[in-house]
Amino acid sequence: MGMKKTVIVVAALFAAAASSAFAGTSKFTDIPGNPGLKSASAIVLDDAGNIIYGKDVDTVRPIASITKLMTAMVVIDSGIPLDEKITITKADRDLIRLTGSRLEYGATLTRREMILLALMSSENRAATALGRTYPGGMDNFLAHMNRKAKALGMTNSHFADPAGLKSENVSTAADLARMVAAADEYALVTEASTKTRMDVYPYRGRGHLTYGNTNRLLKNASWDIELSKTGAINEAGRCLVMQANIEGEDVSIVLLNSFGNLTPFGDSNRLRKWMLANS
Repeated sequence: MGMKKTVIVVAALFAAAASSAFAGTSKFTDIPGNPGLKSASAIVLDDAGNIIYGKDVDTVRPIASITKLMTAMVVIDSGIPLDEKITITKADRDLIRLTGSRLEYGATLTRREMILLALMSSENRAATALGRTYPGGMDNFLAHMNRKAKALGMTNSHFADPAGLKSENVSTAADLARMVAAADEYALVTEASTKTRMDVYPYRGRGHLTYGNTNRLLKNASWDIELSKTGAINEAGRCLVMQANIEGEDVSIVLLNSFGNLTPFGDSNRLRKWMLANS
């Protein structure tokens, strides 16, 4: 990672709280104006936890597939074999949103590959299978997700399923800043969430499936992104969290409750432009 980190969480207004809570150590501290973000909530923090920008940071909102970052961390923390093969079953189908999947019943991949697909391509069946095959089953997995949230100081967060399909998966911009900072310490999470393309072979005797990343900014040469996760359900709008390097400073970006498929990406570019113009 870079010498400094800036955590950007777009989900609610943290600007009011950004006053004098922390001493400024970033070149982006106390920059004037407003980036004009369209997301309902947002926050920007540097490596020391200093607030660069915030918008409605303490409002509790559904977070959709941003949930999968916690899913990956809990699986990795458990120490269960990542090279162990697990198979998709009917228990992994989405009965909430009725989303489809190219991982049919019987598809078999390693746990590591399931993490990669869950983070890179937001594969719901992969995420659900990770929870289902956790020691003690799904209920134990969810308990560990919420236990880790509490340990990270995410006091306004709750996790209800591994894929983020339920609207009961909720958090705040401030809490997600903590989760992004924690996730950035996991090499597999940073690798998986920023991988732009991956071929997998889930079926014996059949060809490969190619998956891409849901964050289009990873293909934008002006961005240096170190961690990424998108999310979207009706109740959550469009969501995006990132850890990126802007002008030599590492930044984490979280955007919540944006409406319009491209709004989180537009907000990210507006935020970056605002920061660079005032650095």
